[in-house]
Amino acid sequence: MDAIDAALRKGDYTKAAQLVEALDVQDPWTQIYQAKILERQQEWSNAEAILKELLRHDHGSKITLAARQGLDRLQKQRSQERKQAIAEAVAAPEKTELGVLILEPIEPAAKTAAAQAMAAIMNIDPYSARIILPSRGIRLYRSGAIGELAFYGQQLQAKGVPTFWTPISALESVTVYAVTYFEAIENQAQVKVKKSGSDQETTLCFPWSDIAQRIEGQIPIFEEVVDRDSRGKLKRKEQTQDYVNIWDLHLPKQNCILRLSDSTYQFNHGVALNSPAQGSRLDQSTAWANWRHLTQILEQQIVHKLLASDFSAFAEAALDHPDLLDKIPANLDLFRREDSNWDPAFHLYSSLLFLRQFRIAEPFKA
Repeated sequence: MDAIDAALRKGDYTKAAQLVEALDVQDPWTQIYQAKILERQQEWSNAEAILKELLRHDHGSKITLAARQGLDRLQKQRSQERKQAIAEAVAAPEKTELGVLILEPIEPAAKTAAAQAMAAIMNIDPYSARIILPSRGIRLYRSGAIGELAFYGQQLQAKGVPTFWTPISALESVTVYAVTYFEAIENQAQVKVKKSGSDQETTLCFPWSDIAQRIEGQIPIFEEVVDRDSRGKLKRKEQTQDYVNIWDLHLPKQNCILRLSDSTYQFNHGVALNSPAQGSRLDQSTAWANWRHLTQILEQQIVHKLLASDFSAFAEAALDHPDLLDKIPANLDLFRREDSNWDPAFHLYSSLLFLRQFRIAEPFKA
């Protein structure tokens, strides 16, 4: 054993391996030294597997202590390697730009293996990783320097965990238009719009086939109410008053998103919203009925297009990143007494799906 230790100290792994091969392979101490050699050769996964297997059996306190010490060393070495790799990943100025790391949906049958891989890469427990991995829709997992996110994203992809990442600045490359109303829908669409951040209206014309994807979501409208607590004392609390329905239509050829909402669409202008069954002018008194008939008309034109409607699940995770959402424009003109992070969360959701679907070559490669 002393000769093996001496060879390891000198870095002579070939001699150390030869000495270990002469020992009884069933001896736990032989396996400890096998793990040490693998550790020095930076074959950390193989070394870890040997040490963990030793801990599954009772080989006495000395073997248990040696195995645990070996695992501790491996963890520290991996941690140091990760820190060094991240430092190199963000060394260039452009790699420090704010970005997001997104998890894509994964099939239930693949979740166990993916969770174990993610746990090892992100240094979390497999149970937490399994809960984080989405089965439907995309999930905002991390925000931070894009170089660091790319580092983790590449590792996750290599282990079969579907992810993508992008700098936040990429969202600005897609133009967002707020739809005022449709002027015509026969043969092709003719729509009156306002560019985000502008009051000037313009008209867009395009064939319905240009719409490649639609995004649906509901954004809550909150109000402050006065209620009594269990002791009968008055207290103020926030509750959901209503929901605003949002549709985004993605037009990759025009590199733009058309954003419709039932609170801003001018139902009294443009195309008459006729009921398919009655063929008569829709009663304008009910906002929900207006919206329902408008979306029915649009669905007839884009029935076979890609649909994403998992915004609520996405928002649950996105709202845990308020500092990020504060830096994202909402591109929504909703009447609110106070700003809400739900608005930029929807813009982030829709824009990410646009970039993911139509710009997968850029900017998701580091």
